[in-house]
Amino acid sequence: MTQIIYKRAKTEEELQQILDLQSDNIKILLSNEAIKTEGFVSVKHTFDVLKRMNDACPHVIATHDGNVIGYALCMLNAFRNDVPELIPMFEYMDSIIASKNLSELCYLIMGQICIDKAYRKQGIFKRLYYYFKDELKSDFDAVITEVNSKNNRSSRAHRAIGFEILDVHTEGGEVWELMIWKWT
Repeated sequence: MTQIIYKRAKTEEELQQILDLQSDNIKILLSNEAIKTEGFVSVKHTFDVLKRMNDACPHVIATHDGNVIGYALCMLNAFRNDVPELIPMFEYMDSIIASKNLSELCYLIMGQICIDKAYRKQGIFKRLYYYFKDELKSDFDAVITEVNSKNNRSSRAHRAIGFEILDVHTEGGEVWELMIWKWT
């Protein structure tokens, strides 16, 4: 069996495979049972936005036999207005960061993380995040993300690798956990 490779996304084919994996796991298309047991992603990116994000800070991917089986999207603050669904998160995040005296922190946003269903429970999530950290810790002090509280699988996995909950709030009828993983 070939090994899983962790690397930064470089090709348009890899970006398209990220979008395909994203489509397979988007919440609006999943059953309630799948949402509860498998987790989900909440946002669908356009190819243009995904590519511009990647050009600024290449995404981290896990591949097997040349296919993307997991991804962790690098989202710089400069893209805060490019994904309309995320604008409320950025606005809320700004207020929490200021209130917790974290404004001096140099951070990036975990734009989204997802593992192909066939590859889950193999430690790929953890290894993907550790590769992400190793690649980015020289430029950033931390990564911040927001997890839907209905996504128990994701919330537990994030806390298991070191994320801490900064705050819990309601947005658009959903409860969200704003989380940070400090690297320094």
